[in-house]
Amino acid sequence: MPQTSAAYFSIDGMISAARIKFIKSLSEKKFRDREGLFTVEGEKMVSEAMASSFEVTEVFRKEDIGENAMGRISSLSSPSPVLATVRIPGNLSCPVEEALPEGPGLYLALDSIRDPGNMGTILRIADWFGIDGVFATEDSVDLFNPKVVQSTMGAIFRVKFHYVPVTSLLERVSSLGGVSYGTFLEGKDIYTTSLSTGELSPTVIVIGNESRGISPEVGKLISSRITIPSFARKGEGSESLNAAVATAVTVSEFRRRTHSAH
Repeated sequence: MPQTSAAYFSIDGMISAARIKFIKSLSEKKFRDREGLFTVEGEKMVSEAMASSFEVTEVFRKEDIGENAMGRISSLSSPSPVLATVRIPGNLSCPVEEALPEGPGLYLALDSIRDPGNMGTILRIADWFGIDGVFATEDSVDLFNPKVVQSTMGAIFRVKFHYVPVTSLLERVSSLGGVSYGTFLEGKDIYTTSLSTGELSPTVIVIGNESRGISPEVGKLISSRITIPSFARKGEGSESLNAAVATAVTVSEFRRRTHSAH
């Protein structure tokens, strides 16, 4: 079982300045990539990490290292009682053939999602609705950004995730006889159009960038364009939905169709 190591403490029993600097550096992507580690904070998150297939390398508790040291290594505005360092899996980026196996399934593909809160919330949504995998373009926000990690509320340890070229992913879906859907303002009404729910062949739902939407390169490979209609009175509602909210509404409708069919 991982635990704090005496090697990282100074002679007076406090965590060393060098170790504090090292852990704090993991809040930046370049250091996470170099060291192959990320951090999680909070009793629930650390418990989720330790119960998962991820390798937890160290655990630091406030009662062991002191409140001041915990505040210095934490990425949160209010440091939690426990922080752990976790090994980044080695298969995040892999060939599309490995990321998307043959067979049925309902998947999400994220086209340049940049906001950490959106990415984390989308993983929670995928976890809640039993999505078979989440894929993202390489220019999407880093999965192990501390804000992403915390906002997943543990889903990061359960949801299958890969960085892949979404264009290649959609080409593979088509070759397997599957269907891809994209969320567009001018698409077909999601509530009235027929939907393939992934029970017979792979189905991928593409979610676009927060400001630009789905890129033209990805858009031209999408089988069907869908939209969530606005019910605002007199057409005076918001221009669009937040990416994570749109994901939740879309996935919920796909799962409702599956449930209704049974």
